[in-house]
Amino acid sequence: MAKLRHAEDIILAPLLTEETWAKIAENKYAFRVALGANKIQIRKAVEELFKVKVEKVWTANMPGKPRRERMNQLHGRTSRWRKAVVRLAPGDRIDVMGG
Repeated sequence: MAKLRHAEDIILAPLLTEETWAKIAENKYAFRVALGANKIQIRKAVEELFKVKVEKVWTANMPGKPRRERMNQLHGRTSRWRKAVVRLAPGDRIDVMGG
């Protein structure tokens, strides 16, 4: 696996779902992160990219789900990925819409 040296290599995308929108009120933000990233790297990357103070980081490895194509009966799986939820210090915010 490639070394994760830059914040852009660690934080891949924000996760914007109904559940994560509700967590924004609690000052928690969810991101799709690189598979090899640990909590320390995620904390530093979020602080560097968004200029905020991170209080806590939770991570979860999300397994790939089975998928199939009906006509040819091809079986496969979606890619596995890693999710991170970060809680920011009181008063800090991230503009997830990028406006």
